[in-house]
Amino acid sequence: MHTATKNTKRLVQVALLTAIICVLAITPLGYIPLGTIRATTIHIPVIIGAILLGPKVGGFLGGVFGLTSLLVNTFTPTPTSFVFTPFYRIGEVGGSLWSLVICFVPRILIGIVAGYLFRWISKVDKTQIFASIAAGLAGSMVNTILVMGGIYFLFGESYAAAKGMEYSALFSLVMTVVSVNGVLEAIVAAVLATAVAKPLLHYLGTKSAR
Repeated sequence: MHTATKNTKRLVQVALLTAIICVLAITPLGYIPLGTIRATTIHIPVIIGAILLGPKVGGFLGGVFGLTSLLVNTFTPTPTSFVFTPFYRIGEVGGSLWSLVICFVPRILIGIVAGYLFRWISKVDKTQIFASIAAGLAGSMVNTILVMGGIYFLFGESYAAAKGMEYSALFSLVMTVVSVNGVLEAIVAAVLATAVAKPLLHYLGTKSAR
C-alpha cells in the first residue's frame, strides 16, 4: 500500500475512534448497568485502538479519554468531580493540579499498557485472541487501580467528605471498587475488545500493531 494512502487510512481510523470516545463520554452509552453499579465503557475504544494501531496511538486515545473526562467533570460536575478537574470547587474543597494527573495519566497508560502487552504476547500467540484478552484486562485494570489509588492518596479526606463517609471507611470503598467494578469492567473490556479487534486485525491484514 502506498505510504500516503496508508497514512490517510490510519488517520481516518484514529479519527473514528476519537469520535467514538467523545460520543461515549457525553451519552449514557459510556456506561453499562450491572446491577447496582455501572461499568465504564469509554476506555474500550482506547484499548481497541492500542491493539489495532499500537501503543503510541493508544496513548493518544487515552489522552482524548482524559480530556473528555476533564471537560465533563468541569462543565457538568458531580460532588466528587474535583478529583478530575482543578476548575471545580465545593466550599473549601476543590481540585488541584493533582486532579489533572488522575484525569490524564491512568487514561494515557490504558493505551500504552494495552498496546505493548498485545504486541509482546502476539509474538507467541499467533491467534492474537489471548493477546487481545490480556490487553483488554490489563488496560482496564490499570485505569481502575490508578484512578482509585490516586483518589485515595491525593484526595482521600476530601473525597470521603464529598461522599458523606468517614475517611477510615474509604480504603474499603476503594478496594470494593477495584475488586468489583474494576474486575467487571475488565471482563467487559476484554470481551468487547477481542470481539471487535480480532476481525478487524484479520481485515486489516496485520499480525501486530505498530
